[in-house]
Amino acid sequence: MKVPKQMKRLCPKCKKHTPHKVSQAKRKGLNATHHQTWGSRKRQSLRNRGVGIGMGNRGRFSRKAITKFKMTGKKLTKKTDFRYECGECKYVSVQATGMRLKKVEIQ
Repeated sequence: MKVPKQMKRLCPKCKKHTPHKVSQAKRKGLNATHHQTWGSRKRQSLRNRGVGIGMGNRGRFSRKAITKFKMTGKKLTKKTDFRYECGECKYVSVQATGMRLKKVEIQ
């Protein structure tokens, strides 16, 4: 995908449309940003509230996992992580959600 070096976007700090300089940062994985997975953080918060403590598996693990239907292997693409720097106030905003792309060309 070809991305322009400069594009006009809404700056969240200036609250107006200004030219932004586009740059790409390396996408960090879950382990780099959070030391725990989402499930273990959720479980910990429930435990702190006093919910989910007791016997049994709450009907979640009644069957074994079917390994042949599981997604295995590495993904072929990485998600993009664009940074947009405002031309006026130099505020850097981060892309909300990344797209899965094999090749990104900033021109």
